Amino acid sequence: MKELKKKILYSKEVIDRRVKELADAISRDLEGKEVVLVGVLKGAFIFLADLARYLKISHTVDFVRLASYGSGSVSSGNITLSKDIETDIEGKEVVIVEDIIDTGITMAFLRERLEKRSPASIRICALIDKEYRREIVIHVDYAGFAVDKGFVVGYGLDFDEKFRCLPDIYVIEEQDCDYPV
Repeated sequence: MKELKKKILYSKEVIDRRVKELADAISRDLEGKEVVLVGVLKGAFIFLADLARYLKISHTVDFVRLASYGSGSVSSGNITLSKDIETDIEGKEVVIVEDIIDTGITMAFLRERLEKRSPASIRICALIDKEYRREIVIHVDYAGFAVDKGFVVGYGLDFDEKFRCLPDIYVIEEQDCDYPV
């Protein structure tokens, strides 16, 4: 595989500051409530870990694993669930923690699935929000960064399972990516 060209979009310092701001907002909104963070694997694990450490409220953490991309960079539109939550969320405040919301198809699928378990509410926290790419209307309650175009990697975000552990967020140069920019 050839080396992909990428340029920095957000430094680790900028990301850290924004994650703290998101944690503060969630802490204010859900103070005194029973909160469950539901991380979407694999992409959200780094974001969720930092967010959980910065929260000033009691919470539990669980994970789901969903896939719609496979090994490509364009969503197939078909959602597969390979790991479901194990926590009882009935009557609890749920915050879905996602790395990136693009078309909205995956998030709509997950939200609908979790709503069947009767939580008090479901909120969505996304590191990257690509609202312009929506095919389904999804409201993001807590958005880290709005990205207008490009395929992003780093800080948990990957391209074919690579680049997740980069501390910064980068955009892959257009000529190296089959993602519609």
